[in-house]
Amino acid sequence: MYADLHLHTNFSDGTYTPEELATQARRHALSALALTDHDTVEGCARMAAACAQHQIEFVVGAEFTAEHEDHELHLLGYFLDTGHASLLRELARFQSVRQDRIREMVARLNRLDIPLEADAVFALANCRSPGRPHVARALVQGGFCQSLDEAFGRFLKKHRPAWVPKARMSAAAAIALIHDAGGLAVMAHPGLNHNDGLIAPMAEAGLDGLECYHTKHSAAASEHYIHLARQHHLLITGGSDCHGLSKGRPLIGTVKLPFEHFLRLKERVPTRPSAGAPAPPPPG
Repeated sequence: MYADLHLHTNFSDGTYTPEELATQARRHALSALALTDHDTVEGCARMAAACAQHQIEFVVGAEFTAEHEDHELHLLGYFLDTGHASLLRELARFQSVRQDRIREMVARLNRLDIPLEADAVFALANCRSPGRPHVARALVQGGFCQSLDEAFGRFLKKHRPAWVPKARMSAAAAIALIHDAGGLAVMAHPGLNHNDGLIAPMAEAGLDGLECYHTKHSAAASEHYIHLARQHHLLITGGSDCHGLSKGRPLIGTVKLPFEHFLRLKERVPTRPSAGAPAPPPPG
């Protein structure tokens, strides 16, 4: 039995609907899933219903962009209360910031004599949490670029002319928000941070887990982060970070978290220490 605890749908920058994603998960014999769309939990009700149809265990989640001492990191919140008022307020705030970011990227493209309209991006995205992939797809659909890779390479990558930095909350605030909403906080894809020094201060701030298994982690990297997770008494998680077809072939099924780690994650939910307290090591 395996789990995939890092998945995106068309409620943020993925291309699959929740129903399509659950169907794909069934094809790959996954037994548990977490939906971790960016800055939203809006797809979780549909995902829960779709997973129930396929007898797949489902976890409500979301992905937050955060920073610590000017270093960007992504945090995954699991087992979130989708009715939690503070959580919903913060998500709505970041959705608004995301929409403003789209408008600024389009404005920069317009200054480059590319007549893309923000409304075209929003119509294509059809969600409250749009991102750069939607701008890239709009550039291709509008005939301004031949491919998504060209759109990112010419305009949307960091330091390219239409790139706009993301809004970020402090990592400590993000961890506190996740905990207040009844959830567990996990650092996503630490290998992409290129800064393992972030792990210790995050553990001290109440981080619950580390995403050791990820599409961009080699087998050696996964073992490295498993060692660090155990060293800092953090839970071990993992996921494919599947965005459907927006990043080439679908990634679901390429990373399978051993089910024992999912069970340990569930066990921690009702007994999670308060943020800032030292966490006991995972059982076993």
